[in-house]
Amino acid sequence: MKLNRSTIIVFLLLLISAALYRIIPNRPFGFAPQMSMALLGGAVIKDKKWAFILPVLSLFISDLIFYGLHAAGLTDMLGFYDGQWAIYLAFILITAFGFLMKRISVLNVAAFSIAGSVIFFLISNFITWKVGQGFARPQTFEGLMLCYGDGIAFYRQFGLINGFAGNFILGDLIWSFILFGSYSLVTKFMAVSKTQVA
Repeated sequence: MKLNRSTIIVFLLLLISAALYRIIPNRPFGFAPQMSMALLGGAVIKDKKWAFILPVLSLFISDLIFYGLHAAGLTDMLGFYDGQWAIYLAFILITAFGFLMKRISVLNVAAFSIAGSVIFFLISNFITWKVGQGFARPQTFEGLMLCYGDGIAFYRQFGLINGFAGNFILGDLIWSFILFGSYSLVTKFMAVSKTQVA
């Protein structure tokens, strides 16, 4: 997909909306659209520079807001912390992974979304172990496996909203279907509009 003016506006609105959504108080932890944005960007944006910018900038904006809110004593979320570079690296890798999606289909979106969740889980928990966060597991292979075990328990449950419980994989699947579905509807609408104009 080429980035014309209308496309840039749509993606900027998506970027800002996703950044603001991520800082909503009491939002289920981990239920955020950035991973799905990374996949979408990798799958549909041909200009790779913009594909990488979309999710990373959205993440950075929300982290910057968290930083300001934390400094003002309004949230426990730090915004920026040791080892956070790995989170950005994970989104860059997931965007690159999205390049492999050659065709948008329900099966592909589901498979790539689950794989993206797993990639994020492996990277984020490895860094948690490496920098001594979480339960500060020992810097051994067994310690790493314990850290992944801790992560699985944390990964399963991100919170409750109106009695709805889920996990990161489910959250990523929901956001992926929302974003890819919206993209498909918009592109079909634009194609029909062009046909009618012609």
